[in-house]
Amino acid sequence: MKIISPTLHGYLDYVTVILFVIAPTFFGLTGAAGILAYALAGIHLTITLLTDFPLGVAKLIPFTIHGWIERIVGPVLVLLPFGLGFDGLAQIFYIVVGVIIITVGLLTDYQRT
Repeated sequence: MKIISPTLHGYLDYVTVILFVIAPTFFGLTGAAGILAYALAGIHLTITLLTDFPLGVAKLIPFTIHGWIERIVGPVLVLLPFGLGFDGLAQIFYIVVGVIIITVGLLTDYQRT
């Protein structure tokens, strides 16, 4: 069942950006883990602003494509800590965020705009 509307998804995207921005300080992510969090904040913000849905600004990326991007990003974030050798809170952070992105993706109605 697709219970997340495009509008709610937009709000969740902006919360995700904030989460990536505060993660290095709040979770003590240092080195590559911290830099990656800031980079992902910028990338996620850019994609959100460019998406054609209620909270997008430029509306250049179809919402369905936004969904496919997240279908790729979620599993990559789950696997990323193992490939990059992250441990401790960095490993937990990226796995949890990846699972959340996967879950939100499964619950979002990407056909509705």
